[in-house]
Amino acid sequence: MSSLKAYISFVKPYWHLVLITVLIGIIKFGIPLTLPLVLKYVVDSLLLGSLTHNDKVVQLSFIIGGAFVLYVIIRYPIEYYRQYFAQLITNRTLFDIRNRLYDHMHKLSLRYYENHKVGEIISRMINDVEQTKSLVETGMMNIWLDIITLSIVLGIMSYMDSSLTLIAIAILPLYVVAVKVLYRRMSALTKARSQSLAEMQGYLHERVNGIPFIKSFTLEQHEKGQFSRKNEQLLEQSLAHTRWNALTHGIINTLTDISPLLVIAYGGYQVIQGNLSVGSLVAFFAFLDRLYNPLRRLVNSSTELTQASASLERVLEFLREPYDISDAPDAKPVNALKGRIQFHGVWFKYGDDADWVLKDIQLDISPGETVAIVGMSGGGKSSIISLIPRFYDIQKGAIYIDNQNIRKIALKSLRSQIGIVLQDNILFSGTIRENILFGRPEATDEEVIEAAKAANAHDFILQLRHGYNTEIGERGVKLSGGQKQRIAIARVFLKDPGMIILDEATSALDLESEHLVQESLEKLVKNRTTIIIAHRLSTITHADRIILIEHGEIMEQGTHTELIKANGPYARLNHIQKVRDAV
Repeated sequence: MSSLKAYISFVKPYWHLVLITVLIGIIKFGIPLTLPLVLKYVVDSLLLGSLTHNDKVVQLSFIIGGAFVLYVIIRYPIEYYRQYFAQLITNRTLFDIRNRLYDHMHKLSLRYYENHKVGEIISRMINDVEQTKSLVETGMMNIWLDIITLSIVLGIMSYMDSSLTLIAIAILPLYVVAVKVLYRRMSALTKARSQSLAEMQGYLHERVNGIPFIKSFTLEQHEKGQFSRKNEQLLEQSLAHTRWNALTHGIINTLTDISPLLVIAYGGYQVIQGNLSVGSLVAFFAFLDRLYNPLRRLVNSSTELTQASASLERVLEFLREPYDISDAPDAKPVNALKGRIQFHGVWFKYGDDADWVLKDIQLDISPGETVAIVGMSGGGKSSIISLIPRFYDIQKGAIYIDNQNIRKIALKSLRSQIGIVLQDNILFSGTIRENILFGRPEATDEEVIEAAKAANAHDFILQLRHGYNTEIGERGVKLSGGQKQRIAIARVFLKDPGMIILDEATSALDLESEHLVQESLEKLVKNRTTIIIAHRLSTITHADRIILIEHGEIMEQGTHTELIKANGPYARLNHIQKVRDAV
């Protein structure tokens, strides 16, 4: 599908409004075309005519009165509805595009976000979408109105004097050549500037999130220099675009100014020769402005449409990003999973050219079993838990839940039955209640409170000034680490899934917070299939089974007591941690 066809698909629901707007626009642009004819009549018939003084005054009064009604009383509502409908169509179209982009954004896999800056994605969804509005207002309405206006003006001018009309449009071929040559380069410069702007937004997004780090390492001056270089790149792209834009307008305006000189010269000569009336020359000159104003707008529209097309291409590039993870054609939703998880010969890597992260994983977790996965960093622990909700897809083997291949389970259904608590959980700006409700948006206030109580969060929430309506700031900056963790656990309690994944859920907390969080986690995992990722082995000795992974392979598994007795890799890791803690 071409870019224009893709964009038209967004405008199509409003085609009737587009048609109404164009029809109103024809009337709006047609009304000023009567003014040169009025001027011709006043000059030839009244000022230079043979009527008596009183007749001239009476007719002039009638003409001005009629013109006043036409230009003031009739034109106002036409102008109003023309602008209103044009803006309505534009804003509704942008609304639909942003909704489509936001929906598309959620369907992209984590792999996409690992390879793209957040700021660049935001730039495409906000700045580039906003730039495309010219395609509706200018490309689908104003251009056609200007072409219709040009056709009417040329028809009237040709009727008045065909030879003078040819003189007036003599430079039009130069317009066509100028637009064709100049705007091809303009498109490339516009796209380059948009890319530089997106890179700047991506850079700023990262730095704003990293302000605490920058301050702690006193990197303010260093970052100032880095930002200046990025800003200079944007400036260079903007100036290159500005220079070409200025060159384009300079050439177009120069060409435009040639035509009036030609008309004055030839038209004046015709008046002197007696072949043309003064009123006709005056009217013709007035029509010249009506001819070149829409022509200038068409040229300016080329600039706008070039910029809008470049932005549209960036928007569509984002929309065309394929979904790495999607439902299979025969995928079906499931109502309630008991939680038996099986890995059959699973091999996984993060990219075609990357090394294998998991190698021939064979794993069988029973419903309600608590399994801890341990090992050194980079061994593949986090990769295993990322595969269960299909954040990534495996290259070899198969993963089953309740004897169903997870590729055959609808994604929404699968993920709705898995609760995840991370070391650094994401909280959003808004109230505590709103953040807990992410677990189940349709839940009642009573259910939210019960979930908070289960997570040992209710008491501290009530101590806050506004209780559950307390604003917590971006990423929950107004809460302590333990408080954020308990809000995240309350969210999972509200979701009430059959399977729980805990990824270093208590490792970054102080002892008091860890105790409260650990207590709530014990309630959370009761009677649920639970997978725990942990570095500190002392936190998972209670697990039904412990699995040690090294270099993407399962090295050994068993209970804590069994593995200590086996005196293998787990026992050595346990010994190292005890020595380290003692020190």
